[in-house]
Amino acid sequence: MSAHGHVDLGHTVAGWTGTAIALVGCSAAGTALCASWTPGIWIGLLVVVAAGIVTWLLHLAGWGKPSGPRPEDQWDWRVRDTAAHSGHADCLGCRVSGPRRASAAALRPRSAASLPAADSSA
Repeated sequence: MSAHGHVDLGHTVAGWTGTAIALVGCSAAGTALCASWTPGIWIGLLVVVAAGIVTWLLHLAGWGKPSGPRPEDQWDWRVRDTAAHSGHADCLGCRVSGPRRASAAALRPRSAASLPAADSSA
């Protein structure tokens, strides 16, 4: 058991990739700001926007996971979400992606995974 208890913190390929790209964009924009290079600031900010788009597309491709509890065998960040093609319930990214995925996400009830009780001795 980790220091965070018996929960999945949602580490995914989509999340890690988007964070890395956003870090590069922020670093580029900050460096350009220090160098007083205005086009570089805008380029860095565009890379940050691209990070959000890449994260969203990876989530839709199944490399992101829905929020909420999941079974322990799906906690690894390299596990692909097989239910992503039909949309996740209560997921803004899935609703924004189009009416077919949004209606599927809205109609499907959200299931709660059964997790053992957290250790309250910590």
